Parts: sequence; structure tokens; C-alpha cells
Amino acid sequence: MTDGVENIGRKDVVWSYIATAFTIGAGVILLPFILHTLPAPAVGLWTVFQTVNMLTILLDFGFSPSFARNITYIFSGVRHLKAEGIDHNSLSNSVDYQLLSDTICAMRRFYRIMALALLALLFIAGTPYFFHIIDGYEGSRTDAIAAWFILVAVNFYNLYTMYYDALLSGKGYVKRSKQIIMTGQAVYLLIAIIALYCGGGLTAIVSAQLASFLIRRFMSYRVFFTHEMRSLLPEADKNAGREVFNAILPNAVKTGLTQLGGFAVNRASVLIAPIYVGLTDVAAFGITMQVLDILGGLGTVYYQANTPKIAQLRTNGDIRQVGRLFWQAEGMLILTMFVGGITFLAFGNWALQLIGSDTQFLPAQMMATMIAIAWLEKNHAVAAGFIQAKNEIPFFIPSLLSGGATIILLWLMLSPLGMGLWGMILAPGLAQIVYQNWKWPSVVIKEIRR
Repeated sequence: MTDGVENIGRKDVVWSYIATAFTIGAGVILLPFILHTLPAPAVGLWTVFQTVNMLTILLDFGFSPSFARNITYIFSGVRHLKAEGIDHNSLSNSVDYQLLSDTICAMRRFYRIMALALLALLFIAGTPYFFHIIDGYEGSRTDAIAAWFILVAVNFYNLYTMYYDALLSGKGYVKRSKQIIMTGQAVYLLIAIIALYCGGGLTAIVSAQLASFLIRRFMSYRVFFTHEMRSLLPEADKNAGREVFNAILPNAVKTGLTQLGGFAVNRASVLIAPIYVGLTDVAAFGITMQVLDILGGLGTVYYQANTPKIAQLRTNGDIRQVGRLFWQAEGMLILTMFVGGITFLAFGNWALQLIGSDTQFLPAQMMATMIAIAWLEKNHAVAAGFIQAKNEIPFFIPSLLSGGATIILLWLMLSPLGMGLWGMILAPGLAQIVYQNWKWPSVVIKEIRR
């Protein structure tokens, strides 16, 4: 059925867990192959590559969740998009397909511009940085250089077609989108493992990523742009598309600035550290962070699966149900981080020794500190998402300040103080605990208790 937002039920939540478990499983399965076939410096370089991948999300600049929310509003019957808040007076029982077409037009134009900007950034700034950090690289320089340029292509294509994710999320196609992710991950895993054992090195992994994205985008197009949908969508009004873009722009920019701050907090250490510490230390930090990213992703599955539903509840002003979903999302996050964290501490390095990895996780004390910091980060991120669902972004300035503070603390701890890995761990945690870690959960709790 084309009209309206798809109902988010238990099957969607179950599929979200299955897809996340499969994605995590793919990462868990692939990680031993990477650690077994690649030396520590190559693993460190792969950690840097993963951080570069985050630039794609960063240069989305907050438009993907903003577009997704507004697509949900349109399918919920809104006929006029506002820069802030929701126009309840424009609600109707049908979908305004002209507004939908204009919004899709605005999305395509935006992502085309941003993808070209990313391409320029990676060639002009990224390539000199890459050649700087591989100076004296002990692995295959030919493999590393080829992998870098394929990585540039992967990120360009991913950003250029990112609006498909917003369309599926906004329409409420949770189950289908998760099935698409699973298919893409299966392709990624299969190609990467085979190519790694054939001596493909870093090039094998990034080539597998490219194949995965091609499959995912093709399937996403087939799911959303059905024959019925294409017949209902009129030709977009480019001028109206600009109006839609201008309505979405203010909060999208605020979200983008928030993501910029979040990138500085969570990923700046991986980009800055290779200047002060070796790629071997970066590899240990990177794979520890990768496991924590997996735990955090699993812990926020319930929230992510219900994002369209939260936006719809905000549209209807149902605070009681918003509160119920908030406490359930928080409970799942705490349970996952607690159980997963203990398991990671107890068996992490033992598992790496078992597979004969050249790279190890960080020592237990460092790992425990990172688990606590990761939980606090995800906790306030979930709360911020519930605030953002009502089309308000009060946290973009604090996020930028936290990002700036992280970079300053990183420089102090890595250069003058020479704290090495402890500096990489503590800088983002100290920057966040001052304000963000407690502020946004308290705002949501205060709202739902009224």
C-alpha cells in the first residue's frame, strides 16, 4: 500500500534486531580474517579508512534524518513543512504527492552537490594526508594506494545515493530496509573473505564495500519506487523543491553541526593520533572502538527501529507513548552495554590470541573506561533523538563545543603531556561528561513526566 506511513510493529523491531545481529555478525566474522591476514600497521590503516567512511555521514550534514522525518510527516498527512515544529493545522487524511515529489527533488539536488564536495575534499585534503601517514608504511604501498582510491569512489557513491535511506525510513519500511541491509552485508562479507584469502589486502575490503552499496541502492529503488508510486508522483516543481529545501534547511544544518561535533568527539582521535603515535597503537585502539561501536549499535536497535513511530507520535502529540518508548529504549541500551561489556572484558583478548592475531585489544582498564564512556555517549544520543523527533535541535551548539574541546584535549594529552592511548580515551569522555552526557536525558525525562 502506498498511502500513509507503514505501521511499525513487532515484526519490524524483530527484523531490526536480526539485521543488526547479522551486521554485527558480519563484522565479527570478518574481523578475525582481517586480523589473521593483515599485519598490525595495515589494521591501523584500515581503522583510519573506517574513520574516513564516517566523513560520508558527516557531509550528509544532518539532512538524512531531517529528510526522513519530513517524509514521515508527508505520509502522515502534513501538507506544509515548517522550519521548526510541525504544522498540525495542515494535517489531512491523504498524502500530498506533489509535496512528496518536490521533497525528493530537493533531496537529489542536495546529495549531488554534497557528493561532489566530498570528492573534492578527499582528493585535495585527504590524499596528501593519506600519503603522509603511509610514509614508512611496512605493508604493500600498492595495495594501500589502490584501496585509498577505491575508498574515495565508495564514499562518493554512498553519499550521492544516500536519500534512498531517508525515503525507506520515512515511509516506515523498517523490515524491508533491514532485509536490504542484510543482503548488502552478505555480499560484503562473501567478497571480502574470499578476496582476503586470495591476498587482496585492504583493496579486497573496500572493493567488497563498493559491491555492497551497489546492491543495496538497486534494491532500495525497487522497494520505494514501485509502479504505483511512480504513477502517483507528479513532475517535481523545482521552485517548490527549493521551498521544501529551505524549510528543512535550518534544523538540518543544526543536526549537521551536531554531527560535526559528534565526529570530533568520537573520531578525531583516530585521525590525529597517527601523527603522534604509531599505527600499531592506532590498530589496538581502533579494533577496541570497533567492538564498542558494535555494542552501541546493538544497544540502540530498539530506538532506531521505532524512529518513524516516534516522529508519528510527536506529530500526534502522544507524550505518554513517547515516554513508554523512551524507557524501553533506555532499558535495552543499558542491558546490552552491561552484558556485552562484561563479555568483551572477559573474553576479548583471549579470542584474539585464539586466532593468532597480530593485533590485540587494549588492556582491561582502558577497555573498561572506554565501555563507560561509550554507554554515556549512546545514552545521551538516544535522548537527543527523542528531542529531535519533534523537529527541534537545541543541542547543536553544545555538540560543537564538545567537539572543539575534544580536539584541544587530544592535542594537550598527545603532544605536551605525552599520554598516548590514555589521551585518546579520556579526551572525548571528559569533553562530554561536563554537559551533554547528563543534559539531554534530563530534558526528555522532565518532558515525559509532566
